[in-house]
Amino acid sequence: MDERLSQRLVTTDEEFEANLALLADPAVIADQKRYREVTGRHAELKPIVDAYRRYRDAETESEEAAELVAIEDDAEMIEYLNGVVVAKHAEMAATEADLRRLLIPKDPNDDKDVIVEIRSAAGGDEAALWAGDLYRMYERFAERNRWAIDPIDVSPSDTGGLKEATFAVKGKGAYSRFKFEAGPHRVQRVPKTESQGRVHTSMATVAVLPEAEAVEVEILDNDLDIETMRSQGPGGQSVNTTDSAVRITHRPTGIVVSCQDEKSQLQNKLKAMRVLRARLYQQQIAEQAGERASVRRSQVGTGVRAEKIRTYNFKENRVTDHRVGLTIHSLPNVLDGDLEALHDALIADEAARALAGE
Repeated sequence: MDERLSQRLVTTDEEFEANLALLADPAVIADQKRYREVTGRHAELKPIVDAYRRYRDAETESEEAAELVAIEDDAEMIEYLNGVVVAKHAEMAATEADLRRLLIPKDPNDDKDVIVEIRSAAGGDEAALWAGDLYRMYERFAERNRWAIDPIDVSPSDTGGLKEATFAVKGKGAYSRFKFEAGPHRVQRVPKTESQGRVHTSMATVAVLPEAEAVEVEILDNDLDIETMRSQGPGGQSVNTTDSAVRITHRPTGIVVSCQDEKSQLQNKLKAMRVLRARLYQQQIAEQAGERASVRRSQVGTGVRAEKIRTYNFKENRVTDHRVGLTIHSLPNVLDGDLEALHDALIADEAARALAGE
């Protein structure tokens, strides 16, 4: 183990011990917010410290066995001790690999709820149908993980698909998985309206924003233009009869959000503010990272066919994720929300790149 990693682990072990002391501090226990922070940090540090202590134990046992080899006369015992040294070195190597993975910085947004935006792009009516298919795929994906879907602004197309849809996904770890869905999604299939059986290529874009708390983003009332309008939809009670839809423009950034999903104007305003807060939060993250372009724009691209993170080919029953070069011949399962294999490959790739850049 190199000196830098060793020193980092010593520091982590010291922090863990200090954290344990805080857990027993009556003042910390009495402060619920502080206690949650301390217990959360304890949960983060414990796997690292446990692995580090296993490494130290293996190292100690290896050194002790090597010392005994030097003074031992019995050939059988020497063979046994050499075996211990080899086994402990192997254990140390495996544990060091685990430690390097555990020390990869966790995305601070991973446990947050998310705001997801789907928009039809290149491909006309077929792109709108595809956007609707993606929406249903994410509904099923959320169900598999026991996360709740909360529609915010859904705009149907005339052909039964979606022009665009904005919805929230609520549940621990939602962002840690949904973040891999951000980008242009390409579909290759024969549209229902195609009489000659030709395969068409269409696109829909997906943006994924971690939902921000009010304390994380400051929004001044004076910076907002709030408009109300008649809801546009397929009809139903209160739809198209009251000015319940809300559109909010954030003047400093030019960001515009709207919501018409609820019958209540107040509820639509609250949902629109959630989307605005999420977009401003992501913009804030981009600025903190020193990026010039909007993270949201980098996620969705321009929506042209040449750009894609994933291709769904119906004729060949395959889904290909171009970021990791993984192809799965199980398209119906993926569209039914089974994204586990795709996400596992992306998580492994993310960890490998983080380790390589360490």
